[in-house]
Formats: sequence, C-alpha cells, structure tokens
Amino acid sequence: HLTILMLAAGFRTEYVPDAIAATVVPDRLVPYLRQQLRWARSTFRDTALALPLLPRLDFYITLDILGQNLLPLLLGVSILTALAQIALTSELPWPTVLIIASMTMVRCSLAAFRARQLRFLAFALHKPISMFLLLPVKVYALCT
Repeated sequence: HLTILMLAAGFRTEYVPDAIAATVVPDRLVPYLRQQLRWARSTFRDTALALPLLPRLDFYITLDILGQNLLPLLLGVSILTALAQIALTSELPWPTVLIIASMTMVRCSLAAFRARQLRFLAFALHKPISMFLLLPVKVYALCT
C-alpha cells in the first residue's frame, strides 16, 4: 500500500536484492489463514488503487500486479474445470495439471530472473498450499 501511495505521488521505487524484511507468521493454521485473508483483501484494494498507475509503472511491476490478481482467477477456473472432468469422465485431466505446473514455473522463473537468484524456483513447492488453502481464502476476500 505504501509503495502504491509513493508511486501515485510521483516517486520511484527500486528493487534492492540485499534488503531484508521480516514479518510475524502465525504457527497455527487458523491464525495463518486469518492473516492471509487480511493480506488478500489488501492486495485487491491496492490493485484497485494501482490501476490508474499501471501505464507508468515498470513492466515487471505491472506484470506482478496483474499476476497477483489474474493468476488466482485462472487457477480457480482450472481447478473447477479439472474437478468437473474428473466427475464426468473419472479421468485425471493431465492437460490441466500441465498448465498449472507451467504457470507455476513461469511465475517462479520470472521471479528468479528478476532477482537473479535461483532459490526463487523453490517457490513452486508452495503451489499445493496455494491451491487448496489460500485460493479459497482469496475468493472469500474478494467476495467480502
């Protein structure tokens, strides 16, 4: 939110690979999901604030803002489509699985390229948590 306010005021931001940030992460599931709900609501609200700024922003920042909002939507549609196919045909929808895996690797690869650190590729291991825990939280955040 602060970054968007600074950009709206005409200031520039810059990625600093040596920067260190810390946050408190709950160690139990329900408090963690509540935190993620707050963060998801903030992301949607801040995206609405950032839309007029998108033409002036760095390409990577624009891509990240759009990705944070569009990729969960596409992921949700993919999962619903896969579940429908499983229910109707009793077959695992391999094309959908491959598309989800490809989307994950593209996003992780962009982050790794931008940060020039291969460790960002390991973020792909987060996808099952994202699909089955955080995606429903994001849908709820968007609806509320």
